[in-house]
Amino acid sequence: MIAMISAIEESGVRLPLEGVAIRPVRTADLGAVAGIFAHYVDHTRFTFEETPPSEADWHHRLEQGAAAGLPFLVAEVDGRVAGYARCTPWREKPAYRFTAEDSIYLAPGMGGRGLGGELLAALLDDAAEAGVRQMVAVVVDDGEGASLALHRRYGFALVGRLSRVGHKHGRWLDTLLLQRGLLPASATPATTPHRAHARTTDTG
Repeated sequence: MIAMISAIEESGVRLPLEGVAIRPVRTADLGAVAGIFAHYVDHTRFTFEETPPSEADWHHRLEQGAAAGLPFLVAEVDGRVAGYARCTPWREKPAYRFTAEDSIYLAPGMGGRGLGGELLAALLDDAAEAGVRQMVAVVVDDGEGASLALHRRYGFALVGRLSRVGHKHGRWLDTLLLQRGLLPASATPATTPHRAHARTTDTG
């Protein structure tokens, strides 16, 4: 996947690759988002979910993310949602409020085009604008390695391993913890860490 060099228009829609737009999620996208994630729930070990969330569940997740001011983006290719990226609070305890966890999924058949890198780079930019100081990624170590390589390419450091913490499709699985700082460690935290901004979420 390639590093992002993108134009950011006043509308908030990025045009990083020819025919690709990285933009805030809309409620009309949630059926496609649910379908993308359901594939990984049912057929892979990349997520520890075992029951695909419904479209209604995704509406609730969108509302929660918007309330927190955290970004939720989609990659649109030829008018169709080809992938998505979002971040969520790392933990519920209030002292963790400046730390978030990322999540990136591409539609089947859309890998190898640079979309994952485009989504991750845009997500990191928007999360930093929202006041996130540290981004964490939890990657299932299933031997495939693409997610680990992608995160390392964008500056994440491997900071830990949790052994045999998941069991799915007949296998015990480890998870890898990765972390990247988004702003200087000396930066003074804002009173409100997640600042909503115009291009974070479009619920229209």
